[in-house]
Amino acid sequence: MRIVQLANFYGPHSGGLRTAVHHLGAGYAAHGHEVVLVVPGPRHADDTMPSKVRRITLPGATIPHSGGYRLIDPCRALALLHRLRPDRIEVSDRLTLRGLGRWAAARGVPSVMISHERLDRLLHQFLLPGSAARWLADQANRQTAARYDTVVCTTEFARAEFDRVGARNVVQVPLGVDLDTFTPCRRDAGLRAKLAPDADVMLVHCGRLSPEKHVERSIDAVAQLRALRKSVRLVIAGDGPRRAALQRHAAGLPVTFLGFVSGRSDVAALLATADVVLAPGPHETFGLAALEALASGTPVVVSRSSALPEIVLPSCGDAVADDGHAFADAICGLLDAPEPSRRAAARARAEEFPWPAAVTGMLHALRAPIGSGTR
Repeated sequence: MRIVQLANFYGPHSGGLRTAVHHLGAGYAAHGHEVVLVVPGPRHADDTMPSKVRRITLPGATIPHSGGYRLIDPCRALALLHRLRPDRIEVSDRLTLRGLGRWAAARGVPSVMISHERLDRLLHQFLLPGSAARWLADQANRQTAARYDTVVCTTEFARAEFDRVGARNVVQVPLGVDLDTFTPCRRDAGLRAKLAPDADVMLVHCGRLSPEKHVERSIDAVAQLRALRKSVRLVIAGDGPRRAALQRHAAGLPVTFLGFVSGRSDVAALLATADVVLAPGPHETFGLAALEALASGTPVVVSRSSALPEIVLPSCGDAVADDGHAFADAICGLLDAPEPSRRAAARARAEEFPWPAAVTGMLHALRAPIGSGTR
């Protein structure tokens, strides 16, 4: 059958969402389905990816101060859906494309919305006080659940705001990790010597440099470790609207900004070479970068306010308060454990999240046939 995926906040430098829709789409195609991915861009384009997924780019307006993110025009999306005549639709956007669920229902097309973020958290951070953010998110989430056949959440943390409003069509499907690309064998002594020649400990923060990621907490952890006379270097891989401010925040500290790292193998080598990876974002609903670090054999320190404590167990990392001091203490604690055991535990945990399992879960949510998994 024809499965159409529609995703906003997708761009050449976007991270987790882009990775997720690519792997899911490739998995659907491997099960024998025709897959069309619809995304925003500066101009119209129509190409076929190596996974055999057809990708249609629709012209979309740029979101101010987002670092280049664009939004699909809902009218263009509806016109395209009329032409594509999908058997199933999967939407990765909770706001501007929410009406597509109603379009699908009117035509008897099963629909799924994937919740990639906590709306109440984002509203509270950027727009509203806590109680108002929760009220507005509840109204929006009730409408979203009513318009789609199924809402998919990747963790209990992500699901909580839908459970709060009594939505009964929510299923939980964890995402996966590319266990072949992200592996401990990517560890590179030469890369370590290049990036952290003056340090005993190499820390890595990998992700978009945007406000909700709270990258400054990784930098604050380095400041605390330096105050404790620890020999460390933090390597930050990623770009975004807060880069200049973060560089000012890191002035005088052993912090290296790599910018956006385009090659997945290069990212994998960086994660495998680190001693500890930091993921301080308090709103993460899954945390693919943290899972990729675990797959690379590297323990992770994460925010206990996010979904990541569901992924990062004490054997392979730590979940701490949203504070640079807490992150520094956790880093020291992880480094006290024998390196072989902490790296083996990280890899073992990641192996519990293969992409084929995520694809199967999503095909169940889409009510789509499950084939052999190869094509």
